[in-house]
Amino acid sequence: MIARISYAFRETWASLKRNVTLTMAAVITSAVSLLLVGSTFLIQRAFDNLLTRWKGDVELIVYVRSDADPNQIQVIEDALKSQPSIIDVTKLRYLDQAESYAEAQKLFAGDPGTLRLLTPENIPSQFKVVPISQDSNLIRELGEQFRGLAGVREVAYAQDVFDVVARVSQFIRIATTAMSIVLLVVAVGLIWNTIRTAMFARRREIEVMKLVGATNWFIRIPFMLEGLLQGLIGGVLSCLGLWGLNSAWSGAVADFNDTELAALVVTDGYMRFVMIILLGIGAIAGAVGSGIAASRFLDV
Repeated sequence: MIARISYAFRETWASLKRNVTLTMAAVITSAVSLLLVGSTFLIQRAFDNLLTRWKGDVELIVYVRSDADPNQIQVIEDALKSQPSIIDVTKLRYLDQAESYAEAQKLFAGDPGTLRLLTPENIPSQFKVVPISQDSNLIRELGEQFRGLAGVREVAYAQDVFDVVARVSQFIRIATTAMSIVLLVVAVGLIWNTIRTAMFARRREIEVMKLVGATNWFIRIPFMLEGLLQGLIGGVLSCLGLWGLNSAWSGAVADFNDTELAALVVTDGYMRFVMIILLGIGAIAGAVGSGIAASRFLDV
C-alpha cells in the first residue's frame, strides 16, 4: 500500500515538472476564477450586513439623540402611536442605547475601528417602524414630520437603502458569477488539456504498464492527483488574494466615519468559511477535469 502511494505521488510530481507552462496556466486560471467566486460570496454577505437593521419589514427608523431626555422620547413614541392608519402600532419597537449598541456590535462586527467610537452612552437609541400603508410617499411624509421634533437625530428610510443596494448587488452578483463560471470552465479545460498532454507523452509507458498487468485505476490515479493538486493550489492562491482584498477594503473603510460603509465589512469567521468552500471547489474542479481526461484519452 505504501509503495503504491509513494508511486502515485512520485509520478504526480514528475508529471507536474514535465508540463510546467500548462500547469501554471491552469493554476492561475483556477485562482482567478475562484477569487471571483469568493468575491461574490463576500459581496453578497456585505450587502446582507447592510440590510440587517431593516429586518422584520421595518421601513422607517427614527434615531433619537443620545442626550434626549425621557420626556422627549415619550413625545416621539406618542407621535408615532398616533398614526395607526399608517404604521402597525403593535410592531413598533424601541431599542434603547444598550440594545442599539448590541445591534451595532453585530452590524459592525468586521469593523473594530467604528465599534471603538461607539459606546452604550453615545450611541443613539431608535424607534423601528413597520408601516401598514404601502404608499412610500405617505411613509416619507410621516418621517419628515419627525425631523423637527426635539430629541430626533435622524430619520432613515428603508427604500433609500434598498434601491441602491438592490441595483448594485444584482449587477455585481450577476457580473462576478458569470465571469467566475466562464473562468472555472476554462480552468477545467486547461487541467483537462494538461492531463491529456501528460498521458500522450507517456503513452508508451502506459502501454507497457498495462501489458504487465497494471489496472486502469493504478494508471489513472497519478494523473487525477495531478489535476486535483492544480485545482487545490489555485484555491490556495485565491484564498490569499481574497484575504488581501478583504483586508485592503476593511482598512479603507476604517478611514471613513460613514456607518453605512462600515456595515459592508465582512467578519473573519465568514471569511474562513468562504476560504474552505474555495479550496473544496478548486479540488473538485481539478479532480473532475483530470478524471475526464484520464478516462477519455489513450484508452486507459
